Amino acid sequence: MPREMIGCCGAYCKTCKVYVQGLCKGCKTGYDTGERDISKAKCAIKVCCIRRGLSSCADCEAYGDCGMVSAFYAHESYKYKKYKQATEYIRAQGYEAFLRNADCWNGAYGAYNVPAELK
Repeated sequence: MPREMIGCCGAYCKTCKVYVQGLCKGCKTGYDTGERDISKAKCAIKVCCIRRGLSSCADCEAYGDCGMVSAFYAHESYKYKKYKQATEYIRAQGYEAFLRNADCWNGAYGAYNVPAELK
């Protein structure tokens, strides 16, 4: 279940206020059970990940060359930079390390404990 709370783009649903308030179903919940229909999803990143069977963009071998995710992360808002940071952290450190950090956050993004060799 915890990986299901990581959005395809790197957002972390479990600590997102909108998700916690029940105003959002999350990025991936319900598609695996048929409760939701991926063909009706509006998020192109989500559609791509789910159709490819990926947990997130962090698992995609085309991540570095993907125009869709690059354009998404290029938005001006701070949160997009944090979503990119999350995806890159997962690529480098793995989902378990990400979840250890993210479970301490107060919002949908936060700080990371980065190993000394990566600083």
